[in-house]
Amino acid sequence: MQRLLRWSLAATFRGLEEVQLGFAAVEAPTASFVDTLARLSLFADLTHPQLEAVAHSFGEEVFAEGQRVIRQDVTGGGFHVILDGEAQVVIDGQERARLTRGDFFGEIALLTDEVPTADVIATSLLRCMIIPDHELKAFLLKQPSVMYRMLQIEARRLRAANVWNS
Repeated sequence: MQRLLRWSLAATFRGLEEVQLGFAAVEAPTASFVDTLARLSLFADLTHPQLEAVAHSFGEEVFAEGQRVIRQDVTGGGFHVILDGEAQVVIDGQERARLTRGDFFGEIALLTDEVPTADVIATSLLRCMIIPDHELKAFLLKQPSVMYRMLQIEARRLRAANVWNS
């Protein structure tokens, strides 16, 4: 069975504003998507049928190097899990963190019902699974092991931020 993979491209022309070039559809095999999810610690406790359900429920999006995935102080975005590639977290123009395969972002804005407090910018070709904002709560309640792993990662991030700030 095949699933739709969306490519989102952006380009900058001679210092002009970023221009959205649009979406081109390509087919991605569900099996490889399931295998990718299975290798991520966030989904390590899910069974193969559960991983297949996740793969069929949520989409993938690919972002070009330099493309802003989430914009600071602007509503929207969803919950992103990095499948391949790297991104940087930028707050008020200052890089604060680097994200790689298995990392996730966008959850704080969704869980607090606030606008994002940072830009997330692709530093290479970036492929993410995206859970839309209105579906995150139901997904986490249906998959408590994912919610628990997410909470563990958030606790580590909070501890690291406290060390960094002191």
